[in-house]
Amino acid sequence: MLKLSKHLKPFLSLILIIFVLLFIQGMTELKLPDYTSQVVNNGIQQYGIKDPTPKAIRESKLNELLPIMNEEERTEVLENFTLLSQSDVDKIKEYPTLSDEAIYELKDVKDAELEKLNKIFGESLFLVASAMQSEESKQEIDTQPPDPNLIAQKINKAKENIDEVPTTMINQVAIQFVKAEYEEIGIDVGKIQNHYLLKVGGLMLLVTLIGGLAAMAVSYLSAKVGAGFARNLRSKIFQKVEGFSNIEFDKFSTASLITRTTNDVQQIQNVIIMLLRIVFYAPIIAIGGIYKVLQSDSSMSWITALAIGALLALISIMFVIAVPKFKLVQKLVDKLNLVSREGLTGLMVVRAFNTQKHELTRFNDVNQNLTKTNLFINRVTQVMWPVMMLIMNGASLLIIWVGAHEVSDGNMLVGNMMAFMQYTIQIIFAFLMVSIVFIMVPRASVSSNRISEVLNTIPEINDPETPVAFPASIKGDLRFQNVSFKYPGAEDYVLKDINFVAQKGETTAIIGSTGAGKTTLINLIPRFYDVTNGEILVDGIDIRNVRQHDLREKVSYVPQKAVLFSGTIESNLTFAKESATSEEIQKAISIAQAEGFVSAKEEGVGSEISQGGTNVSGGQKQRLSIARALMKNAEIIIFDDSFSALDFKTDSALRKALQENVKDAAVIIVAQRVSTIMYADRIIVLDQGKIVGMGTHKELLKTCSIYADIADSQLTKEELGHE
Repeated sequence: MLKLSKHLKPFLSLILIIFVLLFIQGMTELKLPDYTSQVVNNGIQQYGIKDPTPKAIRESKLNELLPIMNEEERTEVLENFTLLSQSDVDKIKEYPTLSDEAIYELKDVKDAELEKLNKIFGESLFLVASAMQSEESKQEIDTQPPDPNLIAQKINKAKENIDEVPTTMINQVAIQFVKAEYEEIGIDVGKIQNHYLLKVGGLMLLVTLIGGLAAMAVSYLSAKVGAGFARNLRSKIFQKVEGFSNIEFDKFSTASLITRTTNDVQQIQNVIIMLLRIVFYAPIIAIGGIYKVLQSDSSMSWITALAIGALLALISIMFVIAVPKFKLVQKLVDKLNLVSREGLTGLMVVRAFNTQKHELTRFNDVNQNLTKTNLFINRVTQVMWPVMMLIMNGASLLIIWVGAHEVSDGNMLVGNMMAFMQYTIQIIFAFLMVSIVFIMVPRASVSSNRISEVLNTIPEINDPETPVAFPASIKGDLRFQNVSFKYPGAEDYVLKDINFVAQKGETTAIIGSTGAGKTTLINLIPRFYDVTNGEILVDGIDIRNVRQHDLREKVSYVPQKAVLFSGTIESNLTFAKESATSEEIQKAISIAQAEGFVSAKEEGVGSEISQGGTNVSGGQKQRLSIARALMKNAEIIIFDDSFSALDFKTDSALRKALQENVKDAAVIIVAQRVSTIMYADRIIVLDQGKIVGMGTHKELLKTCSIYADIADSQLTKEELGHE
């Protein structure tokens, strides 16, 4: 994956925005358990009363508490409370009891000051409540009123052990006292509770909304980055493949290149989206959740550690089992594409030989292998889900079990236990999300390597660093000078010491038995391959010293297998010359002897051509390919056995039209039929990669036995021109 990371450079700004949004989303997600804890602890259990320090307390009740406090604490309390009397009529509505008794009201204090007061009031109220509870229990048995002196003794005794009592228990008891005091004063506790719940609930909704909007934006931007990355990568692959020579095409099969451009790119696109949406988000949740867990005053952190350890063990086992299968999948997809492409391309041949069952068996074998591998991977991943759910639910059960005892002992509030459980689930889900992505990463890594192989392939044929330009008035004379060639990795030469000249205005024909090297020789001219030894010159310039684009601008080429593109007849012809006029199109069609069948079609040159030209015959396809080559008006025109599908009459008419209309180009014709080339200015006879004869038809009949044998096998004595 890292090999392709440089292609993400155009999307760095979007990725940075995604990081910011993910952080916002993570922070909102981590904030929700805190709010849940506040709702349960403060809103429900404490009736919306957050602090053990009352905002208002009767003078008589405060006077009962002051003796419990030390001098410093009493001073602290009295400095931060204001004594209200019946004269403060504006406060009677807020504190109805004020009309009967003076009330102390808490001043506007800072957080640090409030924290001190919370400790003072929490401990004081807890001591009073504990002593009173003890005396009330005794009163139920003895039916005697509480003894104030005895209560004071118990308060002093409880003071000695106050440090051992959990703060949560102290605050809970104190707040119960504050609630009762508010009710005595006439403050509506239900209103306080509702206001608190609405406030915190509103904040939860706002935080959820912000997190939801951030998540939507992340999803949109991640999809945009993934799709843009895939688009650019496909373009780069296609652009790279366009620059391949035949040597590279021999290395990569067509089926494999298609798979790499489509399926492999799709795999990487999916992983990039998942990486941006999950992998970068999961650490925020995991680290934030762990921080929150460690920050809590809980002894349950070991449960989270145990759950994470179990998850990591499960993920490790999965990797060991599944990763080798992921590497196998892409190879099987390649093979399936290859078998499918061969079967569909050669469907007519398959039917002709009644080998449908054989092809079906081939397809089924590959298909079954791919299916079995995918099923194995899916089964492994499906087993992982319930195990992970078991770990998560087991962790939740442990938290409830241990937390219940902590709550019972007063070491933890119910809301804190719920928050701890939520944080633990968030941490587990973070690891779960990462594991899902890392299941996809091995397959994407294989795809990445396959794509990198294509992108990092350096074509064997490249433009020179300092190219030479053809002169403006190029003739188009072509010279092979001591040319030898062998395929990369081969030991034997396919062509050996080839020397000939093809001049402007002349037709040079090449003939020979199958495998003699005719097409290989032709492929050297447009530099589909480069010569191993020797040189090919155009007007005295070595073609390796000019840019490939400049060279191919001077060459028109009709391949051995005619190729048409989906579109119309006109679009196929203007493929060679976009600015061609209708007169030029009609002239090329006429020379190529395609006028008859083109004009017979309803839409003429606007008639549709299906993919690969399957809706026209082989002869029609060849003639349209020839017409396309003629449209270019190139200095060198190559016909690689391009008349093989034509009948003799059309062949003769086409050659005659070429002689009459193509006089300013060097024409090279490769043919199997002697009748096609017998009137050429120069005929080259190839045998086992060597030139064994060169001359006119009549000269070769006398001087080249191989040519004479080929001619005798195809033509009568009268056609040969024997006297």
